[in-house]
Amino acid sequence: MQTTLNVKGMTCGHCESAVKGALEEIKGVSKVKVHLDSGKVDVKYKEGKVSLEDMREAIEDQGYDVES
Repeated sequence: MQTTLNVKGMTCGHCESAVKGALEEIKGVSKVKVHLDSGKVDVKYKEGKVSLEDMREAIEDQGYDVES
């Protein structure tokens, strides 16, 4: 499965690394691509292993907001 999340507040390379790192630590997430200019994050994951809520919480724990 693949989804695209809209993340608010990412402005630099550190932001990109924080969001990418948080998502990659979740079991079931296989690939993360952060588009800093648009605020979008593409995530490939195994359905049933990880939920969108898990991804949202991981990003929010880093201090960023995820738009629905």
